[in-house]
Amino acid sequence: MTMEPFRFIGCVELRQALDHRATDERELLDRLEDVPAGSIFYHTHGYFLRHRPITTAYGNDFASWVASQVRDQVLAERLAVINPFEFATLEDLREELMSSVHDHLIRLSTVPRVEFGEAFYFQQSHIVEVPLGPAATTLAEFRDALAAVDTSAIYFHMVEARARLGRRSGDFAEWIRNSLGLPALAERIERIDAYMTSLERVRARVLALVDSALEGAAA
Repeated sequence: MTMEPFRFIGCVELRQALDHRATDERELLDRLEDVPAGSIFYHTHGYFLRHRPITTAYGNDFASWVASQVRDQVLAERLAVINPFEFATLEDLREELMSSVHDHLIRLSTVPRVEFGEAFYFQQSHIVEVPLGPAATTLAEFRDALAAVDTSAIYFHMVEARARLGRRSGDFAEWIRNSLGLPALAERIERIDAYMTSLERVRARVLALVDSALEGAAA
């Protein structure tokens, strides 16, 4: 076991508009096939960095657009139940999104389109890492820092690390397992599902697990 301090990293999202847009569900399907994988990430995983709890009802930008602009509630609900955190790669996630739209369209006689709303504009983003505060060397220090750190750090360590940087356990669980030697706590944190919730609720769940571990150690 190697004791390494935990350094919290926040992040700033730099958005890039792409030359792709959709005004109906057929165009949405075609663009889903063409856009870079980074755009799939932006509109699914990245959704949680940009949206407050009250706006996360649909879980990704595609479902939200279909519901609010195309007004196709059936497809919106199909897209909303796709949990991006369940897919090993962005290409697997892309295939699932495309399959859902395709299966929906073949059952319809006309293609639902935007009548009075806005087109869907595809984007992608680049994440700039921002070091935050002093490093934590104990579970108690980690808990105190986690409670106060900027919300973007929750996103970076629990979403970005797992989905785009290849650290599938997430940074919190990885450090607690490897540096503190607490595999049971690490496993509980690793099982936290960030989908259809907010970053603040994810923070609260991690804090609750850490508090329980600290209380158990003090007993």
